[in-house]
Amino acid sequence: MIAQFGPETGLLLIDVQKGVNVLTHWGGPTGRRNNPEAEDRMQDLLRAWRKAERPIFFTRHDSREEASPLKLSIETGDMIDGFEPLPGEVVIRKDVNSAFIGTDLELRMRQLGVSRLVIVGFFTNFCVETSTRMAGNMGYDTYLVPDACATTNRVGPDGTDFDPDLVHAMSVASLHGEFCTAITAGDAISLLSGARPDLERAQGNE
Repeated sequence: MIAQFGPETGLLLIDVQKGVNVLTHWGGPTGRRNNPEAEDRMQDLLRAWRKAERPIFFTRHDSREEASPLKLSIETGDMIDGFEPLPGEVVIRKDVNSAFIGTDLELRMRQLGVSRLVIVGFFTNFCVETSTRMAGNMGYDTYLVPDACATTNRVGPDGTDFDPDLVHAMSVASLHGEFCTAITAGDAISLLSGARPDLERAQGNE
């Protein structure tokens, strides 16, 4: 049974910035992404967390790459409209894939008494996956919401163009049961109101 998401449960929104939709950067000349409803599900979760007065954390990526659209000095580094943090919500600047490396996220979480983390955002196989792996390794009760995440196609070293739905699904499959429990946005929202005896935390393989 998954226990109710109480005040110890934070929502982490990773890199919900305008530049994530500059697809020619992320997926090459034929760049394309999956899950066009990801932002809607993120908004559902953000509204629910705000209503329940649970801790909310945002990361903003400030890339070291010269050509990256995720740089805070340019417009595409801004948050997507509707995802502007409110006073009291934590905003973390990062410049690598993990939300924990070179940031004070762990400290801010501990200050707010957060021991359980629900993770959403961009991109599933990059910053979301890296941050989820680290949260799980650090001992947080970690939940990933795949329908509130998205990614792009990836071109392998042999030129194979991997569909974004496949990239997304494989990333989730690698994380679920090893570093986190994958649940839907609807399930995450319902857990704010009470425990769910029909839902079980995924068990690790190691």
